[in-house]
Amino acid sequence: MRNMGEACTAANRFLVHETVAHEFTTKFAKAMGKLSTGRGTDPSTQVGPLIDAGARDDVHALVTAAVDAGATAVTGGAPLDGPGYFYQPTVLANVPNNAAILGQEIFGPVAPITTFTTEQEAIRLANNTEYGLASYLYSRDFNRLLRVAEQIEFGMIGFNAGIISNAAAPFGGVKQSGLGREGGTEGITEYTTTQYIGITDPYTN
Repeated sequence: MRNMGEACTAANRFLVHETVAHEFTTKFAKAMGKLSTGRGTDPSTQVGPLIDAGARDDVHALVTAAVDAGATAVTGGAPLDGPGYFYQPTVLANVPNNAAILGQEIFGPVAPITTFTTEQEAIRLANNTEYGLASYLYSRDFNRLLRVAEQIEFGMIGFNAGIISNAAAPFGGVKQSGLGREGGTEGITEYTTTQYIGITDPYTN
């Protein structure tokens, strides 16, 4: 929800184990539904407008398509009436795995939730996207966090953390989320050129 979801590191999909999905969705939707939407200059505002009408319409098109495919808008699900490019904070439940919203960067205040049964299924679903910038894993089992991290295709991973960007750490992704890194020593290396010099002792020949 940072910057109304208009952030490249925003969570675009929520994969939740089926045994806790109902409780998670209910609590999440309650929290999202309480957020105050309005002008960014208003101190009471928690969710401001999207950048323009096109962005708002694109977000709504993804939400509408997901609902038409069988998802349920637990809260939100539509633009706000009146002037401005506002979109309601939205939580979608039971999103089908083939819904377009699960394969897109939403760039809006929308949280699509889908469920999984096994760890391997979660890994498969997480990797089922052309993007690979940031991901977030939540578990009490640290061994599981490490095990899953080694199998998912993302440039950055947060363990039980929703904010991972750090100027001292390398920032970047894989697949269609870019090449190379910025930040950290890896980012400095991107600005350098490696030169190889082979030396032979002339007195040995």
